[in-house]
Amino acid sequence: MTPIRNRALRKTSWRRIPGGVTAARGYLAAGVAAGIKKKGLDLAVLFSSQPASAAGVFTLNRVQAAPVVLSKENLKASRGRIRAVVINSGCANACTGKQGMRDAAITVSHLASLLEIDPPQVLVGSTGVIGAPLPVRKMLSGISTAVAALNSKGGTAAVRAIMTTDTREKTFAAEGQIAGRRVRIGGMAKGSGMIHPNMATMISVITTDIQATPAELNRILHSVVERTFNCVTVDGDTSTNDMVLLLANGTSGCRLDARSRTQFEQGLEEVCRQLAMAIARDGEGATKFVEIRVREAASFENARRVAMTIANSPLVKTAICGEEFNWGRIICAIGYSGVHFDPEKMAMSLNGVPAFRNGAPVASARGRAEKAMKSHDISIEIRLGTGKAEAKVWTCDFSHGYVDINASYIS
Repeated sequence: MTPIRNRALRKTSWRRIPGGVTAARGYLAAGVAAGIKKKGLDLAVLFSSQPASAAGVFTLNRVQAAPVVLSKENLKASRGRIRAVVINSGCANACTGKQGMRDAAITVSHLASLLEIDPPQVLVGSTGVIGAPLPVRKMLSGISTAVAALNSKGGTAAVRAIMTTDTREKTFAAEGQIAGRRVRIGGMAKGSGMIHPNMATMISVITTDIQATPAELNRILHSVVERTFNCVTVDGDTSTNDMVLLLANGTSGCRLDARSRTQFEQGLEEVCRQLAMAIARDGEGATKFVEIRVREAASFENARRVAMTIANSPLVKTAICGEEFNWGRIICAIGYSGVHFDPEKMAMSLNGVPAFRNGAPVASARGRAEKAMKSHDISIEIRLGTGKAEAKVWTCDFSHGYVDINASYIS
């Protein structure tokens, strides 16, 4: 089967390049061990050598961590002109009251002082256990070390520093030609569990060297997030700390305008899609990667709702883990999604093998469908027969490993 992860890239004018979040020109990064976690890297700093326009999409959870609140305030206070981002793992700084806000502000002020910029030009993210106070002394020491280590190849260390239960780094970068100039977009993300963005302990930072206003970036980022990060789920839980940040520093000399917007958005969507898929592939305890495509829907929203309902069904996810061809669980989930359709006109296939149509199973294909369940990459396609819209959602299975990880997460 053609690997799902590469299909979209081959259809675009963008090519994959190395470098991750520092692939675009003018960005420096570092990841250090500040002692926030018991071992390993746990604090990352990203710095733009030039003033950058910025936009952010944040969790819709009504309980929001101090770094989320402060980052939103700083974006507003700076009018979307950002120079740096600091992210720690090992402590979410969520549900920590007024002290949590003071601690986040102290770390931002310290980084701003070292970089000789204004505090509102710094965004901050945290990920880890909810309710624990931020170890400020360790944060300040780690920030000082990270600033001294900033370099144009620091993207790898930075992404490692923001990992919690992640088992692998999640980075992607692409380069394209816009108006005769080379434009680069690169990003990093972390997330493995508590993933169901509604913008998961998901945090992503994306950089580009195109020139754009904060308002332009905001419109494009929100549109792209709807089709990428908001189409991934591991367990249906929306974190208190979710954020996706986009910085554009203009060092490519290419100006975003009405003619170039579509091409830039295509590149940004490719980077975000790859990062979102990487999160699903690395779901806590995951043994399978699942892509759910819903076609012939009345609207994108309807298609995504059906796909998300399937993706969040524990019965579907456990059946996939057990390599059990239990198509009835998928049909059941579609039925309670709240989206109107005629079951007699709906069809479903698994890795290209027809499994259900005209209101009944395709008995002749059962053997091939059961064999398809043995694959690591599972593709489920639904045709609702109600329109022309479609959506893709990425998820993973539920295994014993997921329970083991989350039954002892804070102990």
